[in-house]
Amino acid sequence: MNVLFLCTGNACRSQMAEGFARHLASERVVVQSAGIEVHGQNERAVVAMDELGIDITPQASTQLTDAMLDEADLVVTVCGHADEQCPLLPPQTRKLHWPLEDPARATGTDDEIMAEFRRIRDEIRERVTELMELVSHGE
Repeated sequence: MNVLFLCTGNACRSQMAEGFARHLASERVVVQSAGIEVHGQNERAVVAMDELGIDITPQASTQLTDAMLDEADLVVTVCGHADEQCPLLPPQTRKLHWPLEDPARATGTDDEIMAEFRRIRDEIRERVTELMELVSHGE
């Protein structure tokens, strides 16, 4: 099973989803993330994941390619822009949409912004955990 997490810039939400999926998935699951554009990794996303012992620094902010779409069994869009801009998928590829808010747009103090990153991180963790349970059972 090849799972692809897709967002606008592959900087926060899709990077966190990839990190959780890699951490939770069985060896039968290939996990990638990509963006419609490339914005580089968001340092706050790296910190939020590191707080849970998951290092996403080896992951690269990657632009979506046709090959990624062709290889994907499941594409999970994690923002509205990626959902709207997602190219036509091959007929055998399933698609899920998770309308997650962008923590990079949070405003306020550093503590308030990090609280938003943690909130989104925790929502992503819940969704990825459920998804990996379904995938491991062949659903």
